[in-house]
Amino acid sequence: MADQLDLPFDKDTTAEEVIAGVDLTDRRAIVTGASSGLGAETARALASAGAEVTLAVRNTETGNKVAQDITASTGNAGVHVVHLDLDDRTSIDAFTGGWRGPLHILVNNAGIMALPELTRTPQGWEQQFATNHLGHFALTRGLHGALAAADGARVVVVSSATHHASSVVFEDIHYRNRPYDPWQAYGQSKTANILFAIEAAKRWAADGIAVNAIEPGAIYDTGLLRHVEITPELQQIVDATPWKSVQQGAATQVLLAASPLVEAVSGGYFADSNVIERSETNPNGLAPHAADAEAAARLWKISEELLDL
Repeated sequence: MADQLDLPFDKDTTAEEVIAGVDLTDRRAIVTGASSGLGAETARALASAGAEVTLAVRNTETGNKVAQDITASTGNAGVHVVHLDLDDRTSIDAFTGGWRGPLHILVNNAGIMALPELTRTPQGWEQQFATNHLGHFALTRGLHGALAAADGARVVVVSSATHHASSVVFEDIHYRNRPYDPWQAYGQSKTANILFAIEAAKRWAADGIAVNAIEPGAIYDTGLLRHVEITPELQQIVDATPWKSVQQGAATQVLLAASPLVEAVSGGYFADSNVIERSETNPNGLAPHAADAEAAARLWKISEELLDL
């Protein structure tokens, strides 16, 4: 069980330390948002262990530069770049339709954070919920057959401690009847990530697919903060935050993607390369609203309806 794990890692552990000694030869992995930050570092770690890694990115020019750098640093020539726009259903369908063969590792890493103004997709969906949850939901659903064919696949869903900011407000997910708040909207999307992992772990257990959610910690240099308005109040928080390096931030998702120490774990929530327990008061714990099995099932159904799956 996830809550009985005794892992030899902590908040200072790096992706390189987690992957040490792991052999991923003949394994195939996809990392979304791998053109920078945590995604690039995760792809590098998986490639260093011998995996064939596909960088699923919006900007393929930048992605190609990252792929070349990963190959140069790891000696692994099996690093590929494929275009993926999580806001575009046509792009997602093209990506999943073009995949051939089994898929052993899927890291849903891409995301946007705290858009200062309410932004909607052409479908009228709130942008953070659409990108962070619905895009990855459609992608993972589309790759289900490939994951099942791997006989022991792993899906890692990157969430955030900010999920404490909001449950999924089913009555008004897209802010049509309530005031928009950028951090609340981001928190809602990150709660959705965890609920998706819980429900997918349940639905796909018979297919041998393990699904877990993780919180990478506070990492300044990832590009995720590019939309955030740094007010004087927020600057005080930034200055007081114990930031992780990108290498430390990627450790938890690499752990769940590749380590044999968590091979049998599914439906868990991890941070600092360890399983995290439910807590109403600890901001680093798992909020009860993000561990609600009924909410997870409801979100799955609504997501299918929105995406017409």
